[in-house]
Amino acid sequence: MQLTDLTAVRLLEGYRAGEFSPVEVTEQVLERARRIQPEVNAFVRLTEEDALARARESAARWRRGEPAGLLDGVPVTVKDLLRLRGHPTLRGSTTVSEQGTWDEDAPPVARLREHGAVFLGKTTTPEYGWKGVTDSPLTGITRNPYDTSRTAGGSSGGSAAAVALGAGPLSLGTDGGGSIRIPAAFCGIFGLKPTYGRVPLYPASAFGTLSHTGPMTRDAADAALLLDVIGTPDARDWSALPPAPGSFTEALKGGVRGLRVAYSPSLGGQVAVRPEVAAAVRQAVARLATLGAYVEETDPDLSDPVDAFHTLWFTGAARLTQGLSPHRRQLLEPGLREICALGARTSALEYLAAVDVRARLGRRMGRFHERYDLLVTPTVPVTAFAAGREVPEGSAHRRWTGWTPFTYPFNLTQQPAASVPVGTDGDGLPVGMQIVAARHRDDLVLRAAHALYEARAVAPAATAVV
Repeated sequence: MQLTDLTAVRLLEGYRAGEFSPVEVTEQVLERARRIQPEVNAFVRLTEEDALARARESAARWRRGEPAGLLDGVPVTVKDLLRLRGHPTLRGSTTVSEQGTWDEDAPPVARLREHGAVFLGKTTTPEYGWKGVTDSPLTGITRNPYDTSRTAGGSSGGSAAAVALGAGPLSLGTDGGGSIRIPAAFCGIFGLKPTYGRVPLYPASAFGTLSHTGPMTRDAADAALLLDVIGTPDARDWSALPPAPGSFTEALKGGVRGLRVAYSPSLGGQVAVRPEVAAAVRQAVARLATLGAYVEETDPDLSDPVDAFHTLWFTGAARLTQGLSPHRRQLLEPGLREICALGARTSALEYLAAVDVRARLGRRMGRFHERYDLLVTPTVPVTAFAAGREVPEGSAHRRWTGWTPFTYPFNLTQQPAASVPVGTDGDGLPVGMQIVAARHRDDLVLRAAHALYEARAVAPAATAVV
C-alpha cells in the first residue's frame, strides 16, 4: 500500500485503527514531493523540519486517543498566496522580499493548524496569481503531471500538481477567475471554489470579492471534510459568512435523486469546446441522470461578461502593484505589467459600470437557480496545452480569459463551483466537468460530485507519468 495514494479520509481511518502513523505518512509524502519537484516544479519550498515535528506531535496524540481535530496528522500544502506562519509568502514575485517576521497564518491555515494538520510546504503560483497558468519570474514553470511539456493550469497549478502526484492529499488554493478549477481540470483532481465568504481570507485580496479560497483534493469527500474545517468565520475578514448550517461531510449523503440539473455544453454555442472534452462531459451528465437527477439541456444567460471581468481584474492588479518603485515594476512579468497599466487608466465610472454588469449577471443566475438546483458545463473547453504560454498556440485571444469562458463568470456571481475529472482526451490528458450551484449551496455541489465518485463515474483521470 502506497500511503501517498490515500485520501485524507482513508489516512484518518488508518490513524484511528493504528495501521500507520502520521510520521510514516509524512515521511513518504515528503519523499514523493522531493522526487517530483525537479520535473514538475510544484513547490516554492518544502517545510520538512516543521512537517516532521508536527507529525511526531500528532502521532503522540493518536497514541493517547486524543486527536486534536478533524485533520490531525493529515499532510496539507498551501498555495504561496496564503500566509503560513514562520515562512515567507512570496506570491510568485521577485518584487516581494523574504525579509520580515511572517508571524501570522491566513484564516484557513489557522483553522488547519488548530485541527492538527501537517504543513508540507508552499506551492507555486504565477506572479500575484494573475493568470490561468502557473509560471512566474520567481519559480519558473510548473508542469502537468500527465505530460511535463504541458501546463498544470493556474493559478493554483502547484497545488493541483502536488495533489495529483501524491505530495499531500489536501491543498489550499485560491480562485479569482478559475484558479482552483482550471488546474484541477488539467491535472485530474477535484477542486472547489466555495461561495464567496464561506472561507475567510486575510489579508484581503486586491482582486476584491472575485477571489475565493477553497479545497483542492483527491475527491469530493476530502473536500467536504476540508471545508468543514476551513469554512468557519474569522474576525479578520469582515466579509466572511456566518457558520454553515450543518456539516458538509454529512451533506454528502443526499445523492442527486430528484435534483434539477441544467446541462449547458457550450453556453448556447458561445464556446467552441473540443470534441473529446464535450464527449467526456456529456457521458458524466448522462450518469447523473441514471443516478436519479432530472437533466435538461439548457443555457443560462451569461451574455459574456469578459469586459466587466477585465475591468475588475485589471484594476485589482493595478492596485496590487501600485506601491512598487519604477525599478521594481520592471521586474514584473510583462503580461502583468500590461494589465496593470490598463487597470491604472480605468476611471471610477468605468469600474462602477462593471460592478453594474456583475450585479445584473448575479440577478440572472439567482433567477436561473430558482428553476435548477445545479448547472453543469465543461470546466475548460480544452485540455492542458504547452507549458510556458498564457494561451494555447494558435489562439485568437491574448489573455487567459479567452480560453476559460466557463469559469470566471461564477467569480463575478460568487457562486460555488467545482471541477471533477471525468475522463481523458486522446493524449491521455484529463478532462474536467464543472458543477455550479446557487450561492450558499456548496452542499449541493459536493453532493453531486460525491455521487459520481461513489458510482465510480468520476475517478482520477489517468496514471500520472512523473
